[in-house]
Amino acid sequence: MWFKNLQLYRLHDSTPLDDGRLAECLPEYRFRPVSGVEAKRIGWVPPAGRDSDVLVHEVSGHFLVSALYQDRILPSSVIKDELDERVAEREATEGRPLRRREKLTLKEQIYEELLPRAFTRSKRTDLWWSRRSGLIAINASTAKRAEEVLDLLRQSLGSLKVTPLAVAQPPSQVMTTWLKDVSSRPEGLIVGDAVTLTAPGGEDGVLRARLYDLDGEEIQTALSLGHIVSQMAVELDGKVAMTLCDDMSIKQLHFADAIIDEANAQDDDEDPVLRLEADFALMAGLLDQVASDLISWMGGEAQPAT
Repeated sequence: MWFKNLQLYRLHDSTPLDDGRLAECLPEYRFRPVSGVEAKRIGWVPPAGRDSDVLVHEVSGHFLVSALYQDRILPSSVIKDELDERVAEREATEGRPLRRREKLTLKEQIYEELLPRAFTRSKRTDLWWSRRSGLIAINASTAKRAEEVLDLLRQSLGSLKVTPLAVAQPPSQVMTTWLKDVSSRPEGLIVGDAVTLTAPGGEDGVLRARLYDLDGEEIQTALSLGHIVSQMAVELDGKVAMTLCDDMSIKQLHFADAIIDEANAQDDDEDPVLRLEADFALMAGLLDQVASDLISWMGGEAQPAT
């Protein structure tokens, strides 16, 4: 259950989540598979999978829930091929070209016929809420997928006041400074070996470097020409490695071997649910501190507009 990505949000009112309401509201929106007439569906599933029926795990002020998104795979090329074939047959039979409206109607019929026979695919997305920091983090690589989970949570609770985490100083500006000036780097932060640089005004596209010395001459030359950092690999306190993005999202999260060893050393009586909660508590506590450090290094959170 170790998160690989983080989409971070500030919770402005925790009332809908407090006092057990979270556990009370989720069962109504428990996941059920898509029916033959549905293209997609999302609902809550137990974070521990088949080992438990519990939808909400709370450990030391940290809450873990999981959503399952399922959709049917019906490529547009398949519909187009079937449509072309049927249009040709109709036109040959009726001796006239079909009008645009007729083709659209035929396309809708084909979609409805093929949808129940299409394969399904499923994707689980975990959500973590920290009562201490008031942050919600979603293990999703894109903001779109994270928003789908937030929409489900908002629907389940009736209301949810959250906004993407915003900081006082632009992350791209701060990361560019870290790369330009070694002395500006916070204690505990180590620059990694991968970066994405964007040219000023986007004129010359994007420069990506991987497995590269970011303090080397080539990168410094690009920075001197006005390139800014949009993504950069960093390591924090030797515990967590990640790619930090200019929208404060985090990708490619990796936990140090020492952290994983610490998790494996915990006594869980070989109970998968206890194992899940032990790992989650360790991960959430660490990432809570990581988020706090990043916010501090970015000059604190941005003040909401008046």
